[in-house]
Amino acid sequence: MYAQNVASINGNPINSKEFLWVYKKNHVGEGNLNYKDLAAYLELYVNFKLKVAEAKALGLDADTAYKEEIAGYEEALKSQNKVAVNSPEYAYIMNEYREGVLMFNVCEQKIWSKAQNDDKQIRAYFDTNAKKYEGKQFSEVRGQVIGDYQQQLENDWVASLRSKYKIKVNQSELKKLTKQ
Repeated sequence: MYAQNVASINGNPINSKEFLWVYKKNHVGEGNLNYKDLAAYLELYVNFKLKVAEAKALGLDADTAYKEEIAGYEEALKSQNKVAVNSPEYAYIMNEYREGVLMFNVCEQKIWSKAQNDDKQIRAYFDTNAKKYEGKQFSEVRGQVIGDYQQQLENDWVASLRSKYKIKVNQSELKKLTKQ
């Protein structure tokens, strides 16, 4: 049976069943599904998928260390014998791990290392946003400034990804998910 897609990015589908699996895994113990919560989570999930798409566009999925890490994880997962290799859950777990590592790697490159290693930009961010730090000295709030600067880099990057990639959300499919 062909599963409906809740969204797509540049024509690459986001499978409804996988999306719902991820949602439920991250919202254990919550009651009924409601449209508002699913829609908000889909926004976050699309941002995640955009980062993964960018990582693939940059060729990070072809990196030898990445491939070795994925192979090692898959061997460990198989050896646990907790999930049948041919089950949808196994495929979801492996895909989540593959994409999670790609997302981590691309964020390291695009956000975290930039924010940690560019003192000039961090200082400029502090100076531009000085009101936010209530007259404190840069040395007192450096960690907070780095965190805020990373968030700004991520927001800007996600905005650029949202304009670079074509995103389609299947509203009717999203509404159907609330009935499950």
